[in-house]
Amino acid sequence: MKKLTSLLKTWEALLVVLLLVSILLGSLLSPYFLSGFNFYAVTSNIMEIAIMALPMTLIIIVGEIDLSVASVLGLASVVLGFLWQRSNSMPLAIIAALLVGLVAGYFNGVLVTRLALPSLVITIGTLALFRGLAYVVLGDQAVSNFPTAFTNFGFGTIPGTELPWSGLIFAALVLIFAVVLHFSRLGRQLYAMGNNKEAARFAGINVARIKLALFILSGLLAALAGVIFTARFSSARPDNAVGFELEVVTVVLLGGVDIFGGRGSLPGVVLATFIVAILQNILGLKNISGDIQSLAIGLLLILSVLGPNLARRIQVVVARRRLAVGSSKQV
Repeated sequence: MKKLTSLLKTWEALLVVLLLVSILLGSLLSPYFLSGFNFYAVTSNIMEIAIMALPMTLIIIVGEIDLSVASVLGLASVVLGFLWQRSNSMPLAIIAALLVGLVAGYFNGVLVTRLALPSLVITIGTLALFRGLAYVVLGDQAVSNFPTAFTNFGFGTIPGTELPWSGLIFAALVLIFAVVLHFSRLGRQLYAMGNNKEAARFAGINVARIKLALFILSGLLAALAGVIFTARFSSARPDNAVGFELEVVTVVLLGGVDIFGGRGSLPGVVLATFIVAILQNILGLKNISGDIQSLAIGLLLILSVLGPNLARRIQVVVARRRLAVGSSKQV
């Protein structure tokens, strides 16, 4: 009973309630909300953000941040389109796009780990750098003549379901990340690094190497999101996914990951991903303008920073009062 009570007090439990409330709200506001097609729309529209949120979760847990992910997505999309246009080889274009993500992540990681520069400043700079490179590669043009098999991957669903193929990729990645973060030695090292970087070094953890690997992973999965985004819209453009970095950070922080590092869970981030997706879908079904949707995301970002910290403070106050009451009874 005590375990159940403590579980119900967690931030993840609150997110489950918010998710259920969001679903109920959507079903009341629109007759189309619970349709199979709308389920597909909700899922497919959030997948790129969801995939980029996974490595972002680990990066923020260790006390860093990567704001360049959306620009890496855009650059990977442009490189994919550029090479497809000139080589007509989709495997080559996809591999090149993923390599671009690896290089971009490595570049971020080297600047943060080798030069000891703050990741916030570095990735704000590379956000502009990578987006600028995307415009250099393709200019103001767009590539849209992709092969049918590629676009079917973006538009299509798993046979017999309304789940997009990208949802299967996301589910596999969630399983891998959950095992690593919550059931492995590396996961314990990540939390240790986020709580106290110097203590982690003294404990024998190679902090620089792990952070470099996380930034490389972030770049790779941002590029993968770029491939999926390009297939889904059948368009490679330099301005693809502009502003997605805000939504990625919102999802991670709303999921309960502490912006200062050392705290957070993957289930919370997954729950937050679908809460954001459903809220955006509801606003879209009600024909709410994009500006209002951006305002909602901004408010969610503020809530995602304040909410978990406020919940932890309440838990601390409650624990202290219980301790005080227990001590007074003993006296």
